[in-house]
Amino acid sequence: MQYHENGFRPGDPELFEAAPGRGDAQGPLPKTLDVLIVGCGPAGLTLAAQLAAFPDIATRIIERKPGPIEKGQADGISCRSMEMFNTFGFAEKILKQGYWVNETTFWKPDAKAPGQITRNGRIKDVEDGLSEMPHMILNQARVHDMYLEVMRKSPSRLVPDYGLELVDLAVDDSAGDHPVTVTLRPAEGEGDVQTLRARYVVGCDGARSSVRRAIGRELVGDSANQAWGVMDVLAVTDFPDIRCKTLIQSAAEGNIIIIPREGGHLVRLYIEMDKLKDGERVAGRNLTVDHLIGAAQRILRPYSFDVKEVAWWSVYEIGQRLTDKFDDVPEGQMETRLPRVFIAGDACHTHSPKAGQGMNVSMGDAFNLGWKLVSVLQGRSAPDLLHSYSAERRAVAQDLIDFDREWSRIMSERPDTAEAAEGEAPKFQRYFIQHGRYTAGMSVTYQPSALTGAADWQALATGFPIGSRFHSAPVVRLADAKPVELGHTVSADARWRLFAFCPDEDPAGASAIRRLCDFLYASPASPITRFTPPETDPDAVIDLRAVFQQGTRALELETLPPALLPMKGKLGLRDYEKMFCADTAGRDIFDLRGIDRKQGCLVIVRPDQYVAHILPLDAHDLLAGFFAGVMAPF
Repeated sequence: MQYHENGFRPGDPELFEAAPGRGDAQGPLPKTLDVLIVGCGPAGLTLAAQLAAFPDIATRIIERKPGPIEKGQADGISCRSMEMFNTFGFAEKILKQGYWVNETTFWKPDAKAPGQITRNGRIKDVEDGLSEMPHMILNQARVHDMYLEVMRKSPSRLVPDYGLELVDLAVDDSAGDHPVTVTLRPAEGEGDVQTLRARYVVGCDGARSSVRRAIGRELVGDSANQAWGVMDVLAVTDFPDIRCKTLIQSAAEGNIIIIPREGGHLVRLYIEMDKLKDGERVAGRNLTVDHLIGAAQRILRPYSFDVKEVAWWSVYEIGQRLTDKFDDVPEGQMETRLPRVFIAGDACHTHSPKAGQGMNVSMGDAFNLGWKLVSVLQGRSAPDLLHSYSAERRAVAQDLIDFDREWSRIMSERPDTAEAAEGEAPKFQRYFIQHGRYTAGMSVTYQPSALTGAADWQALATGFPIGSRFHSAPVVRLADAKPVELGHTVSADARWRLFAFCPDEDPAGASAIRRLCDFLYASPASPITRFTPPETDPDAVIDLRAVFQQGTRALELETLPPALLPMKGKLGLRDYEKMFCADTAGRDIFDLRGIDRKQGCLVIVRPDQYVAHILPLDAHDLLAGFFAGVMAPF
């Protein structure tokens, strides 16, 4: 990480200097806000952590609970979420504290003794090369803690306002700059009702969302009439795969998914329980933790399973529900109204936890919305950019619902005796393997729009599919020869990235990268010239970085375009972290990502790490046109 940019400051570099007026005591809720976030779940904290980096944006987050959670329901962290965590600076902490899901094993009924189970397969949980990050397991409460630490250390010194719930919300577009009126009250006990006004409100308040109800949206879907139990336990067992992610299908007692937890001892079990009758709710079955333990012991035969302590348990019904839109603008009024209220996470989509996507997709919702709110509130983009949140994320949620419905159905099927007789892998095993990219969080692809270009130049970099997340690869930083991951240069700071992959030519001469730099920093048509506010760093909005085909010892730093050594901060210090070289002795990024060596290319990456466009390096007019469709000039 870079620091000392504005002068030497000792101490923790992750503790930012507080913005003026932002001391350790946050103070009471003000009468007006730019953004009010309702709910301190994964979505709400992801959004709050993004906005906390911008003290000029007045943000608060409220939560009806009296304090932070201690035992979270979600625990699976996809590879994609780990990539996102890296932009907030705490991926390494997750890697240290969490459980790494390296392998998944599959068990089925033993053909010789159907009342017992036998191992049927073992695979890598994540295919090679899919991400530099592993699939992780860590208590949701710890993820919350890390977001809360980012917020506390931010220039805003943002902390949640606990013990408050939303009573009412109304939008009046004629009410000036703060058209959303919100009424709050203490969640427990007596206290004064508060009224405040906000530019935007984001409901991250779960499946029973008050914000969703206030804007007239509802979750629509059905239940699969299947009860499942989940428990986190400390147990003694002779089951050999207890420290591997494991999918078990028994002959007659139901199925189990085993998820080892952090710490080396704790384990989570998702256990299939009884089929529910039409209209029946799981609460009516009066299931206890003893029912869950008994079912697990029966399914795991011939192995023993002695539970010593239950840390947490619950029973639930499988159901897939989705709202028609993720903001307050009716479908037919998008041309005449701007969104003012948004919903994210469980407030707009619910499903079973077995695919491990609930927390991950919820955080993805917030990561998508956060940079757009920053762009609009800071005047970088027109407010109609905010329409893209619902359009992009509802499509993702629909894919999740479809996947979860099919996965839940397959997981609840009884074993196929014909498959078993022929030695074929069970259907649930085949389906899991086929959809490994989905469970890793890598299936999201945004469709062409103002934010996502057409694939006219995709052939220049086949390994960076337009609309998909920017797939990191190893490079070597030119200035100090340090091996780094190129994707790790992206932070959750709402900036766009331009990655210029240079052709096989001398970049010190009259090269494509020099022409690009001349255009970006000298032409009045340049998006950097047009969209960067005066008196700010040259990379404050659009961050240019170059990747050369040559090794570090084949290039002379001082002969390269000065724009790649920009002067920044109050002291005008040079930034030496804009230039990288391919790892010519190892894994070459040009080969790994299918980059055209003769022509090179320009990869435009959105602030949420998704590839927005690929262009030739000399396509200056197309580059300018793309940003003109997204950003507003200062």
